[in-house]
Amino acid sequence: MSEKDTEILEIQDESQEQIEEEDIVIRGAREHNLQNIDVVIPRNTYTVITGLSGSGKSSLAFDTIYTEGQRRYLETFSAYARQVLGSLERPDIDKITGLSPVISIEQNTTNKNPRSTVGTITEVYDFLRLLYARAGIAHSYVTGEPMVQHSDEEIISLIFETFKEKPVYILAPVIRSRKGHYRELFTKIRRKGFLSARIDGEIQEITPDMKLNRYNTHNIEIVVDKLHVKEKDANRLRKSIEAAMEHGSGVTMVIPKDEDTPHYFSRHLMCPTTGISYDEPAPNTFSFNSPQGACPTCNGLGTIKQLDSDSIIPDNNVSIKNGGIHPLGNYKNSLIFWQLEAIAEKYDLSLSSPLKNFPEDAINEIFYGTDHKITLKNTPLGANANYQLDFDGIIKYIEMQTRDNNSKKSQNWARQYYHTVTCPECGGGRINKVARSYKLNNTSLAELIEMDIDELAEWLNSVEDNLTEKQYKIAREILKEIRTRVKFLLDVGLEYLALNRSSKSLSGGESQRIRLATQIGSQLVNVLYILDEPSIGLHQRDNHKLINSLKTLRDTGNSIIVVEHDKDTMLAADHILDLGPGAGKHGGEVVAEGPPEKIMKTPTLTSDYLTGKKQIELPPQRREGSGKSLQLKGASGNNLKTIDVNIPLGKFICVTGVSGSGKSTLINDTLYPILNKKIYNSIAEPYPYKSVTGTSYIDKVIDVDQSPIGKTPRSNPVTYTGVFSDIRSLFSRLPEAQIRGYKPGRFSFNVKGGRCETCKGAGVKIIEMNFLPDVHVSCEECQGRRYNRETLEVRYKGKSINDVLDMTVNQAVEFFNNIPSILNKLKALQDVGLGYITLGQSSTTLSGGEAQRIKLAAELGKKDTGRTLYIFDEPTTGLHFEDIRVLLGVINQLADKGNTIIIIEHNMDVIKMADHIIDMGPEGGKEGGKIIATGSPEEIAEKKNCYTAAYLKEELENTRYAKNKS
Repeated sequence: MSEKDTEILEIQDESQEQIEEEDIVIRGAREHNLQNIDVVIPRNTYTVITGLSGSGKSSLAFDTIYTEGQRRYLETFSAYARQVLGSLERPDIDKITGLSPVISIEQNTTNKNPRSTVGTITEVYDFLRLLYARAGIAHSYVTGEPMVQHSDEEIISLIFETFKEKPVYILAPVIRSRKGHYRELFTKIRRKGFLSARIDGEIQEITPDMKLNRYNTHNIEIVVDKLHVKEKDANRLRKSIEAAMEHGSGVTMVIPKDEDTPHYFSRHLMCPTTGISYDEPAPNTFSFNSPQGACPTCNGLGTIKQLDSDSIIPDNNVSIKNGGIHPLGNYKNSLIFWQLEAIAEKYDLSLSSPLKNFPEDAINEIFYGTDHKITLKNTPLGANANYQLDFDGIIKYIEMQTRDNNSKKSQNWARQYYHTVTCPECGGGRINKVARSYKLNNTSLAELIEMDIDELAEWLNSVEDNLTEKQYKIAREILKEIRTRVKFLLDVGLEYLALNRSSKSLSGGESQRIRLATQIGSQLVNVLYILDEPSIGLHQRDNHKLINSLKTLRDTGNSIIVVEHDKDTMLAADHILDLGPGAGKHGGEVVAEGPPEKIMKTPTLTSDYLTGKKQIELPPQRREGSGKSLQLKGASGNNLKTIDVNIPLGKFICVTGVSGSGKSTLINDTLYPILNKKIYNSIAEPYPYKSVTGTSYIDKVIDVDQSPIGKTPRSNPVTYTGVFSDIRSLFSRLPEAQIRGYKPGRFSFNVKGGRCETCKGAGVKIIEMNFLPDVHVSCEECQGRRYNRETLEVRYKGKSINDVLDMTVNQAVEFFNNIPSILNKLKALQDVGLGYITLGQSSTTLSGGEAQRIKLAAELGKKDTGRTLYIFDEPTTGLHFEDIRVLLGVINQLADKGNTIIIIEHNMDVIKMADHIIDMGPEGGKEGGKIIATGSPEEIAEKKNCYTAAYLKEELENTRYAKNKS
């Protein structure tokens, strides 16, 4: 080798080392469908990984980079700690270098506990609790006046000032508004040397064996001293006050001899008028997750379950005999109907009378029981038997079924008669009346957490002007921390949320943006952040807020990787990795990489859509619909402003609007439960509304939401869509299976019989490696084929049941071409663009877009009547432009058959294809909840004061321009 060649190699080695020092370098990535790829991701940049759904984006970002980062972090722990925590399996790669500590911000990673709120996730609520505990002003929950607090010396000075030269009683309150006979208490008081007590406002001598009426409510104060308030008796007064404080738990009462009005003095916070006192406040005093602060009625949840009389008597035109009382059903010869018959006779009615004829008193007795025994006459037990029995009422009968000692079936049955209502005690504020009585700038903590984030920001900007000097010194640093966190929430476009919003009601995009805001606030550097489609649920108007937040995180010295399909997010990136060229086995390769300018010059599917070479073309004409409509009136759930909405049937409808404008509340929480209840007798209660008409024009309602299809490796596309049952039935009808007596269950890998019992039908065995990660190895008994030898001997067209599970959908469509029951369901998977996945692919390896399209395929495989209403909540989640085109083709097929499609969506490619748009707003949160525009996309595009209109107009013009150009 010449000196020149050696020099060139040395230069290459140096440049390689330089790349590896500056960049994140991945060599030989083979996880899932990745095709042994090499990837270089520049450090401290904002990188977007894009490509078709199923092309390997999540496999690269989460299953390779994030998993390896987590594994390396766990490797830094001691062997004992790793044994306790467990270990992660190394991803299938040759090498990763330049990897920083990794933080993953995925969809739906927030806590689904009803006690988890936006305030607790972001820690803003924790700082607010501290603020109110240290700087809040206590007010009486009875009179509303500020509480007072005095030292013993101040109390003595006040007594001298108020009662000088007057005879007074010094009292120590020991019992306040409680029932009991208190004989032991009086004995205890006498033993301590006290002779008198003020009982229910009257001073009495305490006698031996003295006791009160145990069923009445009493107030008892010990008479500690009777004296004239004079300067010479100051020492005696001081000792009496100390004794009264000791026995009265820090509270003393002083009553002038000729008056009845007590004057209260306390070492604690105390109402000067009523004498009620509060303990010293602490942060826990304001926590709805602590017994000290939680509302006692709802236990800090803000809502309670309440029996709904309308669900017990759904139609008062029906008689009790014909099932007018829903929990009881039609008349039966049973005790409860005999009791109801006796109540009806009392009001000169019968069980055949419509319930609307029953007076209010009779309905109350039916619901809550009678306060006297009822007499049963003419029962099958014997004429004129005159049995006398108690009747506790229907309400108690239902409540008894909810007890823990009853079966789950009974509890579920009873739940259908309950509905969730705001707690009447705290009004949804979650904290008790003492915590709600503390105020800052005339605002309680319960009121503060109900504000939208932008309202809270305004309150924080003005609060310091209304604080005392002492409060300002205490609150200054706390307010600084709160303002910082609130600003980050505003920066990621979450100004419409309230701190009291339950985390389980957040969309995937909202929960991601909250975590993103939290991470920006942590001020970490040299960290690799990986996000999964944070733009979900975000209107185009607010896209720039998210992009600016990502850039802020990058500019503080971090590397950002975003798995994303949003055009704006991609064009704003520093670096793009485009995976493909296809999906599944046909994907897993890097088809283009570099800055957006370079990507747009590279001939790939993604660049074609970015440059406008490929477009989702507008329909030649909008559908006219069936002429019928659903009319929902008076919808007022969450932030809806008692709105009326007209939904034309037989059309493809998009519900649009800025984030938090009320789209999901209107469709998912109001309309869908209404239809579900009317069509399927569902127990889920819709949000408040006045009336709905037109439901007779719909015979099916199907909701295709974003929840995953399964959480275990045993769940797969064919089990979810139901086609596996048909395949197993087919195998059980084969001659070989008939001779052997095999039933369909023989071909299930989830039950004993035909599966391999060594691996329990999983196909793999888990080898525990103690301090090393568990290893998954192919089952040595069945060689990964899930079934035992006898089951695999049954073959259809030369293929065993395991061979069928290993087929792709495309292969299976050809294989089962002559069996309609199987073919129709497989064709549905193929039609939604999932021809590349295998029938037995584990649901845990499916991307978000794939899972949602499998759910759609499951519904497509069922018969539709042309009167079905389909509801989709952001179906473009996880979908590439090309995937959206395929999805829209399927949706249009459904609409062409006369079905109605309602899609909640922000993606302009979907919105422009709709026949009818319902745009909500004008803003999010409390400023939203109104319908501001309805009509076709062309009509909406010309609207003023409508955020969607401007973006839609631009999209329509771009689509037409690209078509004319082509």
